[in-house]
Amino acid sequence: MAAAKKAVLGPLVGAVDQGTSSTRFLVFNSKTAELLSHHQVEIKQEFPREGWVEQDPKEILQSVYECIEKTCEKLGQLNIDISNIKAIGVSNQRETTVVWDKLTGEPLYNAVVWLDLRTQSTVENLSKRIPGNNNFVKSKTGLPLSTYFSAVKLRWLLDNVRKVQRAVEEDRALFGTIDSWLIWSLTGGAHGGVHCTDVTNASRTMLFNIHSLEWDKELCEFFEIPMKILPNVRSSSEIYGLMKAGALEGVPISGCLGDQSAALVGQMCFQDGQAKNTYGTGCFLLCNTGRKCVFSEHGLLTTVAYKLGRDKPVYYALEGSVAIAGAVIRWLRDNLGIIKTSEEIEKLAKEVGTSYGCYFVPAFSGLYAPYWEPSARGIICGLTQFTNKCHIAFAALEAVCFQTREILDAMNRDCGIPLSHLQVDGGMTNNKILMQLQADILYIPVVKPSMPETTALGAAMAAGAAEGVGVWSLEPEDLSAVTMERFEPQINAEESEIRYSTWKKAVMKSVGWVTTQSSESGDPSIFCSLPLGFFIVSSMVMLIGARYISGIP
Repeated sequence: MAAAKKAVLGPLVGAVDQGTSSTRFLVFNSKTAELLSHHQVEIKQEFPREGWVEQDPKEILQSVYECIEKTCEKLGQLNIDISNIKAIGVSNQRETTVVWDKLTGEPLYNAVVWLDLRTQSTVENLSKRIPGNNNFVKSKTGLPLSTYFSAVKLRWLLDNVRKVQRAVEEDRALFGTIDSWLIWSLTGGAHGGVHCTDVTNASRTMLFNIHSLEWDKELCEFFEIPMKILPNVRSSSEIYGLMKAGALEGVPISGCLGDQSAALVGQMCFQDGQAKNTYGTGCFLLCNTGRKCVFSEHGLLTTVAYKLGRDKPVYYALEGSVAIAGAVIRWLRDNLGIIKTSEEIEKLAKEVGTSYGCYFVPAFSGLYAPYWEPSARGIICGLTQFTNKCHIAFAALEAVCFQTREILDAMNRDCGIPLSHLQVDGGMTNNKILMQLQADILYIPVVKPSMPETTALGAAMAAGAAEGVGVWSLEPEDLSAVTMERFEPQINAEESEIRYSTWKKAVMKSVGWVTTQSSESGDPSIFCSLPLGFFIVSSMVMLIGARYISGIP
């Protein structure tokens, strides 16, 4: 019997979407933007000390290979010929820092994740060296001095890890964010791998001048980072190298965007003033500001949005960054055991339809935009005897929405023209209660594409449009129309404002928990390491005590 004929779909483009919680590989039809197949693998996070967050770079790399192989198998089962995959794009968690040995290909330490807080004393010491009237770090990078960005993580590795120090001395060390580690490894590793990054990822290191689009000598001297270990900076859309192993050997890697920039491209926010909000491990609101850098007066970051070709102009964005969004759901699952799967939170929240006055500020890694307050830690407040796990689940979803409201308010003040609606994407947008809550709390419509994988789509678009590939047109008339789901506000504006003002009161109570000494020592006080537990337990003890004092059995 003759073999079944392979389906002919025209050129396909693959995308590696390497996030904080998982790795995925997705394949799109370049003519219709249709998602054909994908595979996903969850990534472990390690917490060796209070405030430390690490991942294994080799596990991340292996997960990429596994996702590619499994997706190719699924395409085969759909009778789709994988030889039609003409390019691969890479989208990645930003800021997460890796140092590896270029001779062996071995990581010299775990990846230090963007959420990690171990560098707080480093940040405080460095901030004393910046003149009050000349914040050259912010003016060159668009970023506040924070534990969030790569330069201070790299500084910690150079100061504290002997293997890293020795490799730098012996000229064996290479530094990169996750995109660099993956591209170097996938294009040959120790046997000719390409050591590069793109402008969007470089702009998150605090070593990159976002005006000249180059590594900045003054910044590298300030952080005492040897420039020889840095990757070459390229555009977000060009051929970097070819896959050297696996089912897609020989396919060019030709797109690279930090995950939030990739989502901006995938949402087709190519015009000045267009914005999107992505709900992943964290929550990230980006607004395209065109070819000009706009500096925020309200706690937002200035960052590179994309540069879609070597000879194409660079575009910039304002960004509001929230550290904990989907991560709070994972915490309820893994740490408290309130839910067994992340999807269960919608069911719990639906049972009660309210937090019943309970507020959850998930400041596990301090507060990012618009506060930039590293001393904050998570709290649950407003507990009563009536509060149960369903109310806490609802409060966790509300927390994501309140944090988005804070950065949207800052964005509106900086831009001067309030957004009339919010375009959203990311895994959490499948939760309809979350989306309705978001519309209620913002008091504007929330608009969600029917295909929520916009981060991977953006990386695929950049890869397919690259010079030498040319299978994906980014001309406005060629971009596929996207069907949208719309959520309208269903509460009155007054109620929305009351809930928001109570949330802000809760935020203020989360600030000031941690001192530098406790956050770095690995032996923090009970108030630093377990403020959330302290609130829950102390409230329960008070309730039990009250019952017995009242004579209630």
